[in-house]
Amino acid sequence: ALLFITVYTADGFLNYAEDHCVFNSTKLDDIEYIKSYYYNKLEVTRFSSSVGKYVGYTEFGVRNAEAWNNLPGELSRMRNEKERYCLNNVGNDHEAAL
Repeated sequence: ALLFITVYTADGFLNYAEDHCVFNSTKLDDIEYIKSYYYNKLEVTRFSSSVGKYVGYTEFGVRNAEAWNNLPGELSRMRNEKERYCLNNVGNDHEAAL
């Protein structure tokens, strides 16, 4: 799986986002793009291309998910990340593994 992590710290608290791709083959239908948002090591919100929207796991995360799911163009932008972010990189990783 591909993995990219962005880390931010403010006032001693750890806030970070993680992008990754889960795949069984190089076919677009076999790839899942996931972007998770964490606060102090707890996942608060996640976008999954399989679900097609943001889901919150904490009270704060639920509020974020609601807001992000209602932003014009946000869900289509995130759904496109599967092809933009994952497809080419999955192909490279798959070839390297073979």
